[in-house]
Amino acid sequence: MKKESLKKYRAYHPVEFPERTWPNKKIEKAPRWASVDLRDGNQALVYPMNIAEKTEMFQLLLDIGFREIEVGFPAASEIEYNFLRYLVDNRIVPDSVSIQVLTQAREHLIDKTMESLRGVKKSIVHLYNSTSTLQREVVFRKGKQEILELAVQGVKMIKERMQDTDSEIFLQYSPESFTGTELDFAVDVCDAVMNEWGRTPVILNLPATVEMTTPNLYADQVEYFSRKIRNRGDVVISLHTHNDRGTAVAASELGLLAGADRVEGTLMGNGERTGNVDLLTLALNMATQGIDPELDFSDVNRIVEVYERTTRMKVHPRHPYAGELVFTAFSGSHQDAINKGIAAYRAGERQYWEVPYLPIDPSDIGRTYDSIIRINSQSGKGGVAYVMAEEYGCLLPKTMQPEFAAIIQKRAEKQGGEVKPSDIWEEFEQEYLKPKTPYQLVSLRSEDNDLTGDQSRCELIFHYNGEELVLKGQGNGPIDAVKKALMSAGHGEFKIKNFSEHSIGTGSDAKAVAYIQIEANGENWYGVGISPNTSRAGIEALFCAMNRAAARS
Repeated sequence: MKKESLKKYRAYHPVEFPERTWPNKKIEKAPRWASVDLRDGNQALVYPMNIAEKTEMFQLLLDIGFREIEVGFPAASEIEYNFLRYLVDNRIVPDSVSIQVLTQAREHLIDKTMESLRGVKKSIVHLYNSTSTLQREVVFRKGKQEILELAVQGVKMIKERMQDTDSEIFLQYSPESFTGTELDFAVDVCDAVMNEWGRTPVILNLPATVEMTTPNLYADQVEYFSRKIRNRGDVVISLHTHNDRGTAVAASELGLLAGADRVEGTLMGNGERTGNVDLLTLALNMATQGIDPELDFSDVNRIVEVYERTTRMKVHPRHPYAGELVFTAFSGSHQDAINKGIAAYRAGERQYWEVPYLPIDPSDIGRTYDSIIRINSQSGKGGVAYVMAEEYGCLLPKTMQPEFAAIIQKRAEKQGGEVKPSDIWEEFEQEYLKPKTPYQLVSLRSEDNDLTGDQSRCELIFHYNGEELVLKGQGNGPIDAVKKALMSAGHGEFKIKNFSEHSIGTGSDAKAVAYIQIEANGENWYGVGISPNTSRAGIEALFCAMNRAAARS
């Protein structure tokens, strides 16, 4: 933006409200939730949902646990009206769910809206008119009193027509563009609405129709309104934030600190311009603090699938909690920290989920661990070790991890982009499991019956450059016995520095995986062996290390 362009903008005036208390509070429980996916979200789509898509989305919202769902603006179009009638006529709405419908304070719209509610057990009629200074002066060219009277007249019309419906009706009123309205005037309008309605409770919805300020100013506005409105105990204060400045989630969280009881929003923040507040993000933020959000997001993959199909919108790969890449680390240092954090949690070293870079356990929202660590040229030993452990059950020794990670990094740099787990296993096989020259084990027979203590005796049959050799040896365990046998034929010029093993698989599929590190010609070499027989796995690992050393020399 050019500097001269800045002259056309001015800062929003803060609320003079030194007695604010919200900064010292914390969210302790979930609010009442209201989904506006089928109205506010739907009206923002390039291709609005048809009845079948709306019905599928409605069922998803029920499954998540929403009990207040705004299904549309029945007076705005036939499809909106017909969808509500479809829900009613086909008995799709549970008795515990309140259907919310939107209407402006205009007689013919209210008539159509009230007509649409026939047969609805519980409904919320959401009445709105714009009260902001800008809209009054530029759009409507009306004074404050005229705007107030318009709201009151809308309430009167709803009261008159509700006698003709069998629905249990609750009133919700929104001073649209609340954040651009003088606060005392917003209070006056809402007081007048409550007086006219004469029933309790009333939902007073405070929309940030366009996000105009930092979230703290919205919180000031909400708390000021909460303090000034009459009969606060008879009011449900609801938030409806948009995301024009990218802070709708923060604004809603601070609005809850400021005393709000209810939040309206959409899945993935779908809505006009930059969208509404994302209820999935808001709810799961609470879950990470140990607060029950009272919404079920345990199957995020299904939610994303239904959302993308019905709205024809794509969930961004970095979308909080739901994006494909949000639990993925490519950075080597991040991968190492995640690997160690998960290991500590699984070992019981941490009572709570405290894993670096992962604010929530992906499995709690239906995501697998497969994509947590993905490998590219930026990755390190921790990430490669994690993939080998999670995907293939191979627990690489710490001293082996840098060696194998360097092999994977070379592949990543050569091919570019991501190295898949199958690529990593392919490199592992090529480097550690397939080389069989110059040494290839044929058979190993233990002869321990006449030995005592840790002594082992073995007969070793192997190929050396295609020639079959039969050797015998005795030592402190099978590996030492094999080394002594090799030395007897001039093949044991190395030192064994490290050895470890573990099992993979269960039952008849169980195998032993052995890792051995030798020092030969002044360099260290790792070898790996896999076999149903524990002793053979160790000797295969030894031969692998010898072959790798011989190949490099």
